[in-house]
Amino acid sequence: MSDSDALYTHLASGTTTVCRCWAVIRKDGKTYGFTDHDTDFEFDGLVFAAGTGLTANALEQSTGLSVDNTEALGALSSAAVTKADIQAGRFDGAAVKAWLINWANTSERVLQFNGSFGEITRAAGGFRAELRGLTEALNQPQGRVYQSSCSAVLGGAGCRFDTTSLGYSTEVTVEAIKDAKLFSFSALEGFDDRWFESGKVVVLSGAAQGLVGVVKNDRLSLSGRRIELWESLRAEIAVGDHIRLEAGCDRRVETCRLKFNNFLNFQGFPHIPGEDWLTSYPVSSDLNEGGSMHANSANAGGNV
Repeated sequence: MSDSDALYTHLASGTTTVCRCWAVIRKDGKTYGFTDHDTDFEFDGLVFAAGTGLTANALEQSTGLSVDNTEALGALSSAAVTKADIQAGRFDGAAVKAWLINWANTSERVLQFNGSFGEITRAAGGFRAELRGLTEALNQPQGRVYQSSCSAVLGGAGCRFDTTSLGYSTEVTVEAIKDAKLFSFSALEGFDDRWFESGKVVVLSGAAQGLVGVVKNDRLSLSGRRIELWESLRAEIAVGDHIRLEAGCDRRVETCRLKFNNFLNFQGFPHIPGEDWLTSYPVSSDLNEGGSMHANSANAGGNV
């Protein structure tokens, strides 16, 4: 008999000992267990804590491919979900599972929801989180786009470049920080001006450990180096914290070939005709001899 069949048999008995429990798995690997039972219990190696204030509204589920929607309500506590973690975005996109379970025999249970956190907002003394079902992924655009620039993420599966290679990343200590987005270094040499633009700042220690920022500007001058992020980090970062700077890519074919020597993995189409080419027409002042109109772009991409 399966776990769910055993639970249905228990429910049919007329005298039940059931409760609901939730597991929240953050993207950084940390896992939390919650239950509306009055005491803690454990199964599958995870302790589900009572009295943590997490509850869920009525679960709205349907057949077919429609998206399941519900909400989770919770209280902020130092032992579980904290205000600082929510502000830092550590629970954004976290995986969520919800069971109906016989707390007297935890092998009798049924999985009622499997999805993720959507929008998380703070309420008075707590938080409210939208839950999204597995079919939410079907709302996202799929497939490739034909464009001249690269569609891969630097260091990702399509790019295959190792961002930890010598000369493409460095670990430093924060010397000066303003508004959690503007870093200043008195001596950070060995990298060209704008080397880290469109790259990443990964926080390795301190209250913001694990957070990642995208570099907007990287300027090298005689007085030092200034690195500005597109958005402020969502947790406090202080002088003395350790960060890792990773080189950036503007997704152009020239950058891929010259800066990273990775043209064989370029995921764009540098020779695709642009709008100017598509809307052009012969004029007497131009050379109309039937030759290639992509000579310049072919030279930019090297030998293909």
